[in-house]
Amino acid sequence: MATFRPKYITFDCYGTLTNFDMAGAARRVYGSELSSTAMEKLIKDFSAYRLDEVLGAWKPYLDVVHNALERACKRNGIAFRPEHAERIYDEVPTWGPHPDVPAGLARVAKEIPLVILSNSMKNLIMSNVEKLGAPFHMVITTEETGAYKPHMKGFEYMLDRLGCGPEDITHVSSSFRYDLMTAYDLGIKSKVWVNRGHEPANPFYEYTEVAGIDWLAAAVGLEPLRKSA
Repeated sequence: MATFRPKYITFDCYGTLTNFDMAGAARRVYGSELSSTAMEKLIKDFSAYRLDEVLGAWKPYLDVVHNALERACKRNGIAFRPEHAERIYDEVPTWGPHPDVPAGLARVAKEIPLVILSNSMKNLIMSNVEKLGAPFHMVITTEETGAYKPHMKGFEYMLDRLGCGPEDITHVSSSFRYDLMTAYDLGIKSKVWVNRGHEPANPFYEYTEVAGIDWLAAAVGLEPLRKSA
């Protein structure tokens, strides 16, 4: 475990703090129409296309969801309807935190300001943030930065807003592809990977691994190290 005490702890929100249930939303829309094998293939492709969509020019997140779902449906020979994408998008503000999050955040929020940098929209994210159970110093969305992660622009914007450098923060995410690879390239030395099981470990990127946010206080030196169960 690392013991560096940062000026700010910065977070990815969806997947890391909020249970990002795009797979469940897709199942609720298409589950009655598809076999389990076909459903899993659609979910995998939908996820891959969402990443591909955010690598281009900025667009509203509804367009990201719409385009990714349309492309995934086309690849799998499934009829696409725009209202299906809207239904999935409209679920986002209803999603709450992973079980380990509220208490874990509350412990670190007493000592270190918390910041979110999210691939979200202003009209979506605050409902999710309110469910996290801890105060945040700042919540920054892609709508504000004009770029989705994994682009560097959002991270640079965040550091400018905070008035600090990459050496001053700890960045926390469950994703290498969206967050931790970029954080590494920008010289953010203190990184925490929350192993939610949706990406494999990659030690090249020099991070502290935790099983949940309830381990974060120890990772930033606010509590003694604990033995895992």
